[in-house]
Amino acid sequence: MKFAVLVFPGSNCDIDMLKAVEDVVQQPVDYVWHTATDLSQYDAILVPGGFSYGDYLRCGAIARFAPVMEEVRKAAEQGKFILGVCNGFQILTEAGLLPGALIRNNNLKFRCHPVDLVVENATTAFTNDYKAGDVVQIPIAHGEGNYICDEETLASLKANNQIVFRYAGENPNGSLDNIAGICNERGNVVGMMPHPERAVSELLGSADGARMFSSVLNAFLGSRAKEAAQ
Repeated sequence: MKFAVLVFPGSNCDIDMLKAVEDVVQQPVDYVWHTATDLSQYDAILVPGGFSYGDYLRCGAIARFAPVMEEVRKAAEQGKFILGVCNGFQILTEAGLLPGALIRNNNLKFRCHPVDLVVENATTAFTNDYKAGDVVQIPIAHGEGNYICDEETLASLKANNQIVFRYAGENPNGSLDNIAGICNERGNVVGMMPHPERAVSELLGSADGARMFSSVLNAFLGSRAKEAAQ
């Protein structure tokens, strides 16, 4: 399985993401610059956190127009696995690959600390190694992680089981319905504000994020097994 970690001007969690892939699933992984126009060789595309283009206009609003994002859209349509974390989540919503938007934290403060999350959907490509109802600890680091959407979109998210993670206990940013992460209807595109790549070893304070990387490897192997059986 081959992973791509996208790099935009201002990305600062790309190294963490690449190291998480190397350490947890030990699969080939490359940095891919935002000007890339071909992602066909990759099975999973990871959009890391940071401050793409300095977060000018809105977080992710400029990055959505980068050449590589057209390839990300194609990959999503093909059923490839895409994970956006923090700024990556913001980019996926700005690009229309996930519904809703991320705005300033309701306390207007940058929050950087571990949080507890409830796994709401354990059937996505990135959560199949968890069980629904699991409580995991994964750190946040954001100033604009307040997830919002209209009532119709929220109802759709609930009806289609697209809410992947909710904050357990304190809601650190005011997100609607305590939402910390969502997916598309197909379950191959996931976006979340907490950083699983910073929680892949007990030396980091938690290894709970490691199962997101083992999950996507499971999903890839499962899809290959189905193809071979056909």
